[in-house]
Amino acid sequence: MKAIYIFLLFVVVVLAQIFVPARMIYDQENVIATGTAYKFKTQPVDPSDPFKGKYIRLNYDVNSAPSNDTTWIPSAPIYITLTTDEAGFAMVKAISKEVPGDLDYLELKANWYNAYEKRVEFSLPFDEFYMNETKAYDAEVAHANAQRDSVPNNTYALVYVLNGRAVLDNVFINEVPIGDYVEKR
Repeated sequence: MKAIYIFLLFVVVVLAQIFVPARMIYDQENVIATGTAYKFKTQPVDPSDPFKGKYIRLNYDVNSAPSNDTTWIPSAPIYITLTTDEAGFAMVKAISKEVPGDLDYLELKANWYNAYEKRVEFSLPFDEFYMNETKAYDAEVAHANAQRDSVPNNTYALVYVLNGRAVLDNVFINEVPIGDYVEKR
């Protein structure tokens, strides 16, 4: 009888270990499949982390929103409604302390309120793009060179947004995925 309970407990543990990662993967894939794609202008740095591996750290032009409300609290949840500019890049349409209706939005945390500029500062959660370790440095160099190019808006991250969640799909240089761009060089 005791062996049956141990076996059932083992089965439950195994199922939980399968369910949790499967659910995480499903949630990410659902955002990509049904979310709205936005292009965010990028400015990367290439750090290395012994536990995470090689990745490109991305900084974005979108990092604050205007607000006359001075009661923003650091680390409090905020909701950024997105739209696109005439070039097709993401920009903040509005900022709120409440969940927006049926619009595309990101759920973030306020960093601080800049009273001088009357802006709420925040960080986007999709700031790391993982790559093959052998390509990460070349990708950083290619991206930095592309930033110096005379063509504006030639580097961006493609991010899918759905109900406050975001998934970084890829980073592009001149409309070419960065992994492919590095291989061609």
